Amino acid sequence: MKPTSRLLAAGPRRLYLIGRGLLDESDRPLVAGIALGLLSTIETVIRTDVVIRPIAMLLGLAATLPLAFATRYVVPAAATITTATFLTALVYRWGPAVTGVVALLALWLPLVRRRAKRRRAEAAERDTEREQMENRLLELTARSERARIARELHDVVAHHISMISVQAEAARLTSPGMPEEGAMRLRAIGDTARTALTEMRRLLGVLREDTEDEPPTRQPQPGLQQLLDLIDQTRAAAKVSTRLIVRGEIVLLDPGVELTAYRIVQEALTNARKHAPGAAVDVEVRYTDDWLYVRVRDIGPGPVGKAKSGGYGLLGMRERVAAVGGKLWTGPAPGSGFLVEAALPATRAGHE
Repeated sequence: MKPTSRLLAAGPRRLYLIGRGLLDESDRPLVAGIALGLLSTIETVIRTDVVIRPIAMLLGLAATLPLAFATRYVVPAAATITTATFLTALVYRWGPAVTGVVALLALWLPLVRRRAKRRRAEAAERDTEREQMENRLLELTARSERARIARELHDVVAHHISMISVQAEAARLTSPGMPEEGAMRLRAIGDTARTALTEMRRLLGVLREDTEDEPPTRQPQPGLQQLLDLIDQTRAAAKVSTRLIVRGEIVLLDPGVELTAYRIVQEALTNARKHAPGAAVDVEVRYTDDWLYVRVRDIGPGPVGKAKSGGYGLLGMRERVAAVGGKLWTGPAPGSGFLVEAALPATRAGHE
């Protein structure tokens, strides 16, 4: 079979694909415009009378040939094709020129597609920038919260170190007849404790550099004993029902654990006032041998839609709970409302 016969036997679709592959993408509008211009002359002869045929032929060419220049002059080509195609409806029988409509679609569909693609790309870029900004803000918030936790725990740790120094010195002075080696060891313990206390104060000064606008406080850090005062303050400020439920045998826990429990309840009550104003809140503290469970639930509508897990208040809670080796759960409560529940190690005061 001759090459020409084989090519014709391949079918029109394959010929179209072969021709499309031979043409560069920038040449396709040129070829399409010329082809549609030739077809428009045939359509003009078929669909118009002899009297208006010259005008119709000019309109048909104006509705198709500008497609050949659409690559470089897209705006004039679009305006000419659109106007001429609508005018052909006045001189052609049975509506506007088919070739004009084809040229119109061939011009506008890629433009609309490119515009939609560009908008999607811009939206994706904005989403990426917004996500990066949110992640950066969360990172800065986490650092600030860690510094705040360290400042608060400084008082707790400093108290323990001071007690080590005082007890070591008291043991040395109140133990007559103690061997010189034992007295030297107790003196070394006291000196080491005082040195550690000095380094702690220096560390606290570094942590305060980023928060110079916050005035230093000399009040003792709160614990579980101050929860009732916190509940009373919430009742007075929000004018809502707030209950404190305590279960188990109350014991004195490590000050760091009690401070963490207090801050969790404080932040959860603040969130309840902000997101569920007027809703009743239950605060439950349950003591067990190994864990202290803190549970705060508001009887509000709960989170609307898909709640984010990156709230700054919740982030602070997670940082505090992680600092003492505990666990935290937050989310919609069964039925309605929002639930914050933490499990903290029930380390007794004075024990490790």
